[in-house]
Amino acid sequence: MAQRHVRIAAITTTTSAVVLLLISLLTSTFPSSSAINSTSINLKHRRSPLILPLSVSRKIPNAKLRRHLQAKRIPINARMNLFDDLLVNGYYTTRLYIGSPPQEFALIVDTGSTVTYVPCSDCDQCGNHQDPKFQPDLSATYHPVKCNPDCTCDAENTQCTYERQYAEMSSSSGVLGEDIVSFGNQSDLKPQRAVFGCENSETGDLYSQHADGIMGLGRGELSIVDQLVDKRVVGDSFSLCYGGMGIGGGAMILGSISPPSDMVFSHSDPDRSPYYNIELKELHVAGKKLAINPKVFDGKHGTVLDSGTTYAYLPEAAFVAFKHALINELHGLTRIPGPDPNYNDVCFSGAGRKVSELSKTFPTVDMVFENGQKHSLSPENYLFKHSKVAGAYCLGVFQNGKDPTTLLGGIVVRNTLVTYDRDHLKVGFWKTNCSELWESLRVSDISPAPEPTPSSGEVWTPGMSPALAPVPVPASDGGWTPGLSPALAPVPVPASDEGWTPEMSPARAPAPVPVPAPYGVPGYVIPGETKVGFITFDMSLGIRVSDFKPRMSELSGFIARDLGVNISQVHLLNLTSSRNGSLVTWGIYPERSAKYIANTTAMHIIAHLAEQNVQLPDTFGSYKLVNWKIEPPVKRSWWHQHYLLVVMAVIVSLMLGISVYGVWFIRKWRQQTTIQYKPVDSDNIVPEQELQPL
Repeated sequence: MAQRHVRIAAITTTTSAVVLLLISLLTSTFPSSSAINSTSINLKHRRSPLILPLSVSRKIPNAKLRRHLQAKRIPINARMNLFDDLLVNGYYTTRLYIGSPPQEFALIVDTGSTVTYVPCSDCDQCGNHQDPKFQPDLSATYHPVKCNPDCTCDAENTQCTYERQYAEMSSSSGVLGEDIVSFGNQSDLKPQRAVFGCENSETGDLYSQHADGIMGLGRGELSIVDQLVDKRVVGDSFSLCYGGMGIGGGAMILGSISPPSDMVFSHSDPDRSPYYNIELKELHVAGKKLAINPKVFDGKHGTVLDSGTTYAYLPEAAFVAFKHALINELHGLTRIPGPDPNYNDVCFSGAGRKVSELSKTFPTVDMVFENGQKHSLSPENYLFKHSKVAGAYCLGVFQNGKDPTTLLGGIVVRNTLVTYDRDHLKVGFWKTNCSELWESLRVSDISPAPEPTPSSGEVWTPGMSPALAPVPVPASDGGWTPGLSPALAPVPVPASDEGWTPEMSPARAPAPVPVPAPYGVPGYVIPGETKVGFITFDMSLGIRVSDFKPRMSELSGFIARDLGVNISQVHLLNLTSSRNGSLVTWGIYPERSAKYIANTTAMHIIAHLAEQNVQLPDTFGSYKLVNWKIEPPVKRSWWHQHYLLVVMAVIVSLMLGISVYGVWFIRKWRQQTTIQYKPVDSDNIVPEQELQPL
């Protein structure tokens, strides 16, 4: 079961922190001319009983300044996919590319964190994560952030450092660096220079988690959002859309979008608390208002949204009232223990397995904001599946100890587009199917990648049209395209402060993919009811079949590494000769102990295939992925499903038969070889007669 803790970091209360706070306020009023200085303010953090991530917030004067600058900005944004599942993994991740050539990382999207960090190559106290550690020496555009009065310096006073500590007793620390950051091939936003943390120490859950690091979206000088806004390349807003129960995945947009007409908003005051807060006033269960004081949702930090938190946590009075009201509305269900004996979960069985029909059993919950607007929560926004009982569900809302803060985690916003409009100081909610976000927003200009022209000598760029941006961005300006495999960019050449231009061959551009919408979110999201039996894809290689066969196992290893699967799951299905080399059909199958590929794993594989993120050494020549598709589980006959049982039954029967025959044979042999001696009867003795002569 997913962890039930909240990552936190608290401001130190030392004099140096106060001085840095004054510096932050001054720099927020007067824009700095130095990109590094404007993004290198760092506060040293320590553990605290607070339950929320805390960092210095941008004040309203700075927000006003941004609104003034907004009129001069080009309204572009960065569209990015979300992966993993909130309740399975405990978080959602996105892909970020750092360096020249780019190095890929899977980062947890966290609105409660204010710094983005990844493990550094010299980190001996970092865990084994999804991707290799960042290697600054391999990036032609990496620069350390030198020690300055606005940051905490290392022991040698040469480089700025950062440190974050969290409530679950995990921590991250390291040095600050600056490099090119890219956002994937769906982004209209060109690669930008940004400051990030290069870890040299991890502890706790940060050490053991599968994800590489954190992408900080909170309010703070080191936040990736603040840095992009300070560069005036995106609007002061971002949006998250988490997939529904059993589906996972989702989408993220860095920058402004045109909100849907029926999006519900709540005021968000950065002076109220340093977190993304809303003004919640009432909770309704099945249309009935909870009989509690509205001020219960205004305690301490108020009502806070945190994407790095899994569940929802209410103050004691609100939780007790909510639980009793919900239980009173349930009929025909059986109260059962939770899946984890360490938690006193409120669980019910008998609701059925179909998520789409939960609303027939569980009531709707409404959140009413200060402006009277109402946002409705479906059952998937306050329930999670019981991991041990089919058709059973548990309450994903808990009491927040004795803390009066109301904390709303990711479960509350599943299948909800949440827009953090920092420019206008509000947060918007729009109930939608996050699997079909782009269609829901009526983005109709998503076009497939254009066919490359080998003779042109130009750099290939994925032909992503500006999705949500009224002013289109040119498809290519000769620079590196985010999402393109780093292996295709062997010679990085620094070009400008915003990007770099490698000398890449256009011959490796991918061919059109026959699967619907391969570059959009719908192409990466698989409905929860769909069972993925295996995934096939074709690969065109520039080497002959005779040269390929001896290296088949080596190529299988590269594919398994880049797709994040075991090499035993990669199978060669077909190998044929083509005019320019070989055409290979590969299959990715479930692990031996599984019948299906998990949907989140399948989405991760598909994303890598669609984005051409399979990297091969140059010894395999030119290559490209021709197509890929999802195959349903193979329907097996009764014999294929039970042949092992039949074979085992036959073997057991033969062994029993042989054993019985052996016992009988041994007893028979013993009876034949045993001599029975009897006494001689004297009456039957014939006297010896003397032989007569002839």
